Amino acid sequence: MMASTTSATAAAAAFGATATTAKPRGSSSALCSRVTAGGRRRSGVVRCDAGVEAQAQAVAKAASIAALEQFKISADRESLTLRLSSNPPPRWYMKERSSIAVIGLSVHTAPVEMREKLAVAEELWPRAIQELTGLNHIEEAAVLSTCNRMEIYVVALSWNRGIREVVDWMSKKSGIPASELREHLFMLRDSDATRHLFEVSAGLDSLVLGEGQILAQVKQVVRSGQNSGGLGKNIDRMFKDAITAGKRVRCETNISSGAVSVSSAAVELALMKLPKTEALSARMLLIGAGKMGKLVIKHLIAKGCKKVVVVNRSVERVDAIREEMKDIEIVYRPLSDMYEAAAEADVVFTSTASETPLFTKEHTETLPPISDTMGGFRLFVDISVPRNVSACVSEVGSARVYNVDDLKEVVEANKEDRLRKAMEAQTIITQELKRFEAWRDSLETVPTIKKLRSYADRIRASELEKCLQKIGEDNLNKKMRRAIEELSTGIVNKLLHGPLQHLRCDGSDSRTLDETLENMHALNRMFSLDTEKAIIEQKIKAKVEKTQN
Repeated sequence: MMASTTSATAAAAAFGATATTAKPRGSSSALCSRVTAGGRRRSGVVRCDAGVEAQAQAVAKAASIAALEQFKISADRESLTLRLSSNPPPRWYMKERSSIAVIGLSVHTAPVEMREKLAVAEELWPRAIQELTGLNHIEEAAVLSTCNRMEIYVVALSWNRGIREVVDWMSKKSGIPASELREHLFMLRDSDATRHLFEVSAGLDSLVLGEGQILAQVKQVVRSGQNSGGLGKNIDRMFKDAITAGKRVRCETNISSGAVSVSSAAVELALMKLPKTEALSARMLLIGAGKMGKLVIKHLIAKGCKKVVVVNRSVERVDAIREEMKDIEIVYRPLSDMYEAAAEADVVFTSTASETPLFTKEHTETLPPISDTMGGFRLFVDISVPRNVSACVSEVGSARVYNVDDLKEVVEANKEDRLRKAMEAQTIITQELKRFEAWRDSLETVPTIKKLRSYADRIRASELEKCLQKIGEDNLNKKMRRAIEELSTGIVNKLLHGPLQHLRCDGSDSRTLDETLENMHALNRMFSLDTEKAIIEQKIKAKVEKTQN
C-alpha cells in the first residue's frame, strides 16, 4: 500500500493543546498520524428559557473572543522570540500560517461498519462543505466520500483548533464518539496531505492498484464544487492538479493493466470462489444498474461470461447497457422480482444506493440450495456502501458473503508488479507535487505587495496634504494641483518598482521562488507589514463575528 498514511511517522502533537507554530510544507518529518488525544463534542442542549439562552450566547461570544485573543498572544510571543533570536530562520520565520490538511478514514484504517456511518452522498457534498467552512478555523473544504474512503480536505487557519473542529463535526454527523473515531482516523498536513490526494487520484491508495473509478470521483468533487461555488482557491487548485497527476500516472505507466476497479476485483473474487470448471457457466445476478453495476457487466464480459440477469428499478438504464454491450445476454427483471431472481442465481452482485439492507438472514434462509457442482454455496458479492447485504446473512450455511473489504484477497496476487508500477508513479506524483507547492508558495507574496503599496500610498497622501497646505489652496489651480499629485504618485511608483519586481514570481523556478520569499520576509521586517498574522487574525475574527450574528 502506497498511501501517505503508512509513510507518515510523526504524531500530530498536542492535539488538545493550543495552536503551535506551523512548520514549512515539505518538511522532512511528516506532520501526520492517527489522532491520539483530546477534543470535545459540542453539547446539543435545547434552550427553552430566554435568560438561559442569552447567557449561553454571552458565554459562546466570550469563548470566541478568548480564542482570538489566545491566537494574538501566541503570535506576539513568537514574534518577540524571533526578534530576540540571533539566528532567526531565514525563510519560515513568520507566525502560524494556514495549513492544508486531510482528515479521514479509508478501507486501510477503518471497517466498513464505521465508513458507512460517515459516508456523505454526492448530492450532500455542497451542504457538508458549507457546514465545514462555517467552523471558526476552517477557511476552505472539500469532501471525498466513496465506498472505500471518507476524507475531508480543508485549509485550516489554525492547525490544532481546525482539526479538532473537523473531528467534532465528523463525530456529530456519524454519532460515533470522537474517542472511538480517533482510533481509525488519519491526519496529514500540507505537502503530505497533497501527496496523499495525488496518490488517491492515481489509484495508489486503492484496494486495486490504478483503479480508474477513483479518478472519476475526484473529478466529481471539482465538478460539484464548481456547480455550488463551494471550493476555495487552494482546494480547487489542489484537486485539479491531483486530476492531472492521476491522468499522467495512467498514461505514462502500466498501472491500469489487470484488475483496475472495485467492480473488476468483485468479478475476479466471485470467479475465484467458484469451481474453476464451472465458473463461466454460473448463473450471474446483478442488482443495480448504476455506474458500478455497469462495470461489473463489463468485467463479466471480459472474463468470458455470456449471460447476466439484471434487477433494476427502471428498464431504461438496462436497455441502454444492453444496447452498448452486445457480447453478453442481459435479462431484465424488475425490483419486485429481486428475491425470485436471487433464488435462481449462483452469484449475486449488489450495487445500489439503498440505505437499508436488501438481503437479511430471513430472506436468505428461504432461498433454495445451490448444487454441489457450483460449490454448494450461493455467493453474495456486495460492493455497496452502505452495504446491501446484511452481515447476518453469513450465518446462513448455504451462503457466503463478501463486501468491499474482502476484495483485498484479489489484490494480493501481484505485489511485485504493483510495487514497481507504484515507484514509477511516485516520480510523476513528486513532479506534480512540486508544481503545486511552488504555485502555493508564490501566493504568499500577494499580501505583502498589497500591504507595501498601501503603506507607501498612505505616506504619499499624508505628505501631499502637508505640501498643499504649505503652498496654500489659493495659490494652486486645478492643473498645478494635478501635476503635484501626479509627481507624488510617479515618485512612489518608481521607488516601489524595484521591490515589487522582486516580489513577483510564477513559482516555476524553485531558486527564484526561494529568493522571492526571502525578499518578502525582508520587506515585512523592514516595514513591519506583519501580513500573515494580520490576515489569519482577520479571517478568524470575520468567522467569529459571522457565528455570533
